[in-house]
Amino acid sequence: TGALSTLQRQLEIQESQLRRTTSEKETLQKELREREQQLQAMSAKFCSMREERKHGEMMATMERENCSLRETVTKQESKLAEQDQLISDLQSAASQLQAKVLLNEYHIQEQQRAQEAIQSQADELQHAEQQTRVALQSVTSRFERYRSKIIQATFSAAGSKCPQAELTDEEVLEAMQKIINERMEFHQMLKQKGVK
Repeated sequence: TGALSTLQRQLEIQESQLRRTTSEKETLQKELREREQQLQAMSAKFCSMREERKHGEMMATMERENCSLRETVTKQESKLAEQDQLISDLQSAASQLQAKVLLNEYHIQEQQRAQEAIQSQADELQHAEQQTRVALQSVTSRFERYRSKIIQATFSAAGSKCPQAELTDEEVLEAMQKIINERMEFHQMLKQKGVK
């Protein structure tokens, strides 16, 4: 955005200089027309004065004036050509600045679109994370209920002591394995005695 503002300021400066140069060109063209009119007037005066007695001196004076006017016209034309070249250069520079401004605006729009896409992905990920947290809490709750039922079933058997402190998973597994082993031993003993 800073680069865009700088380019726009440069473009405004170039356009201001272009307007000023164009105004100077118009002024020079006006002066050139005036000089040409003076030259034509002097030429007409020169023609009319040739018929008079002192036309020799007048002719020399008018010739000098004509030369001076021609030099002035030549200078004005040269300066006008320089102004035309300057105007052309300023117009080219203004076009380049305008192109840079448009390019920077395009890049800014691309960055904004990319930022919006990233924000959308972040929102989707956040939503997915929330759903995962809810699912995890549900699974954890079910697991705790299931574990509680296992502990309750394990230590409600005859001869089992109710635990005084919270049990680890290993302790629960050991208690369940003990009950399973005792049951298998009891079942084996009944088979040996012939009891179905």
